[in-house]
Amino acid sequence: MSKISIKSTNNPSVLKFELEESIIKGQNFEFKNIDETKNSPLAMQLFYLPFVKTVYISGNFIAIEKFSIVEWEDVQEAVSEQIKDFILKGGEIIKEEAKSSKKLPITIYAETTPNPAVQKFVCNKLLTKTLVECKNIDDTIASPIAKQLFNFPFVKEVFIDENYISITKYEIADWNEITMELRTFIKEYIENGNIVVDESLITKTETHTKQQEAYFDTLDTTSQQIINILEEYIKPAVQSDGGNIMFESYNDQSKKVKVILQGACSGCPSSTFTLKSGIENMLKQMLNDNEIVVEAINA
Repeated sequence: MSKISIKSTNNPSVLKFELEESIIKGQNFEFKNIDETKNSPLAMQLFYLPFVKTVYISGNFIAIEKFSIVEWEDVQEAVSEQIKDFILKGGEIIKEEAKSSKKLPITIYAETTPNPAVQKFVCNKLLTKTLVECKNIDDTIASPIAKQLFNFPFVKEVFIDENYISITKYEIADWNEITMELRTFIKEYIENGNIVVDESLITKTETHTKQQEAYFDTLDTTSQQIINILEEYIKPAVQSDGGNIMFESYNDQSKKVKVILQGACSGCPSSTFTLKSGIENMLKQMLNDNEIVVEAINA
């Protein structure tokens, strides 16, 4: 067999073990625990390593997400050797029946959002662990599905997070006329095993950096408290509406908190005021500081 190349990704917890030849074509597999590995003897073996959190198999690579109990530099060579040894001994990476089963049981349903220009398409499986916002086709490097969605002339923006895709349309189109077409396209795309988001290709933009733990650790205590409040109390409700809210900054002198609205919340006629007032009141109460002011910015 050819050598295995070890490659870092934009997520420091994820490492790619890349082969020169393809392992599987036109499909990708994700295993979150050993109970899900009946179709992959290799993934099952990797889960016996106590630090393995998730295993991804796609194209010509195996990507592994680790728990924080170890550093990659201490274990990556051993993992590479284990994968190489498994393949040299003729181990089956993905069972043939899994390869031949092209379609996955996928359910997609459409939801309206408070923003009349945005519709939310919810999937019954995880699509990405790192949100992707595409304002135009140039932003779609990490998301093949977003790139294809921009081929629809009525698609203005695409936002992907966790298990849903929020699509912003141009005013010329009516949701009653295009929802079924978009839903069918998304369902068939995912069922055929196509990649929704390649998290290793997500550009290290400022927005992406602010989602990482390393950024959180550099902030002052009040900023960290604000982020925790947003994550626990605000974000779930915002995500249910097909959007996202992200901490931008906190000024200790002016007591101003800046947050960024994304997805369905960005540009929504009602969300900016509603969220601003709701967040402001919650932060004032939970931080016991009535001087706090919130500024909501559309992404």
